[in-house]
Amino acid sequence: MTTRVDSRNRATPVSRTRPRYGRAIRDYYEDLWERLPAALEPPYLERRLRFLLAEVRPGDRALDIGCGTGEFTAALDQAGARAVGVEVAQAAVERARAGHPGVDVRHVPIEGPLPLEDSSFDLVWASEVIEHVADTARWLSEVRRVLAPGGRLLVTTPSHGRLRVALGGVERFSEPLGDHLHLYTRASLRSLLEEFGFGEIRVRAVEGPPLLRRVLLARAVR
Repeated sequence: MTTRVDSRNRATPVSRTRPRYGRAIRDYYEDLWERLPAALEPPYLERRLRFLLAEVRPGDRALDIGCGTGEFTAALDQAGARAVGVEVAQAAVERARAGHPGVDVRHVPIEGPLPLEDSSFDLVWASEVIEHVADTARWLSEVRRVLAPGGRLLVTTPSHGRLRVALGGVERFSEPLGDHLHLYTRASLRSLLEEFGFGEIRVRAVEGPPLLRRVLLARAVR
């Protein structure tokens, strides 16, 4: 067992038992990355890069969780950070290493704790990841564990404000067999980060007209 800390500094046990469907989820992502086209550009790449690079400092120990093909890990490296990218799909790791030789990209188990030391990073970047996570409590507890005190967490995720969901229908954003397991609004993402003891939280919605923004950018401090 491990614990998470909520906004009142209460420790709550979080199970480290293996999720029931861990193997199936792992196989799903391996198959997905094997099928995705080689020339794949992440959505809103320039916007996300600007958000990331505005926060990185030379010498930062930076972790890119769910690094995919390694574009953001490489950008952190080039900005002077000591960057590590982690990914649950070996097929994605192989793509990242081939596309960005010399960048530190590691395969991590989908069903267990991150194989990283406590307080070992100054910056954690999780871009378009949190919506795919089955066990958000355990995942965010691990993120907080590897962040040093005063470390910064940067999150991007699709925005699902009430009007956008009402116009598009929930089925469009949360397909029964899709891999977006959670839908976030500015308020729900802020509340989640507060619940896990993060401070100095800023969440803003970007891309698209007012009330129909498509992306959330969140910054928080451990």
